[in-house]
Amino acid sequence: MKSQPVPVRRNALLGAGLLLALSVSSCTETKEKNVPTPTPTPTTPVVNEDPRDYGQYTELKWSDEFTSGPLDQSKWVYELGGGGWGNNELQAYTNSGDNVFVSSSGSLVIQARRQQSGNNAYTSGRLVTKGKQSFQYGRLDVRAKVPKGKGIWPAIWMLGADIDQNTWPKCGEIDIMELRGSRPKELISTMHFGNSTADHRYKGITKTLTDDLSDDFHVFSVVRSKDLIRFYLDENPQPYYTFTGADASPYPFNNPFFLILNVAVGGNFDGNPDATTVFPQSMQVDYVRYYQYR
Repeated sequence: MKSQPVPVRRNALLGAGLLLALSVSSCTETKEKNVPTPTPTPTTPVVNEDPRDYGQYTELKWSDEFTSGPLDQSKWVYELGGGGWGNNELQAYTNSGDNVFVSSSGSLVIQARRQQSGNNAYTSGRLVTKGKQSFQYGRLDVRAKVPKGKGIWPAIWMLGADIDQNTWPKCGEIDIMELRGSRPKELISTMHFGNSTADHRYKGITKTLTDDLSDDFHVFSVVRSKDLIRFYLDENPQPYYTFTGADASPYPFNNPFFLILNVAVGGNFDGNPDATTVFPQSMQVDYVRYYQYR
């Protein structure tokens, strides 16, 4: 005979199912409660974000000595064109050897000339490190001899490397050295910032010197640290201007920036050349050096 199946009580099945459900639920809740809280990832300080004295920046990280041969285009880009550049300037920037060349004495020469180019009565040169080299924290030195003359506008300056995403002035602008050619004893250093062109703001200094800046070479330096920028002339260990995080909101100056060297002609800054202005006029750059500390 076949054995008869053992009868199973419905209540017993329900009770077993209930116990299983409670057991699974209990295990799930316990697992969730025991999940450890994620440990925050420590923030790594950016190299050289803490300020140091001028002379402590001794590690050379990037340079161009302009010793010989053609311009090193692995380091520099020609910015070309006219159109006033937003300041009613009169020059067209070219890549001609008439306007940009490395001299036999070992200097970069950016030369403004009275020379027609399209609708522009003058030509000159403008070089940038954009896309080649950007600079964040550290000390940047540019040793240069600047030109002078009514309407001549030499400049050593920087723009935020994110300018293609955050247009000027949101990207920030650092004018290390600007000169009104008609006032060659006045060294101008300015910081530009703001959320939009309508919100453009700036702060800076005009430092009046005993002698013309055009008389000789000078070392123009900027030291950038987190929320702090200091300007120096001729390796004097005391800054002649200091700009801090409290001076701008928003403050874009902790970001990487690229360098610009140019000589403009005419426009809003010093007016247009007059009968006293002699051409050509040249800015000579002996070297550009970027240092950090250990």
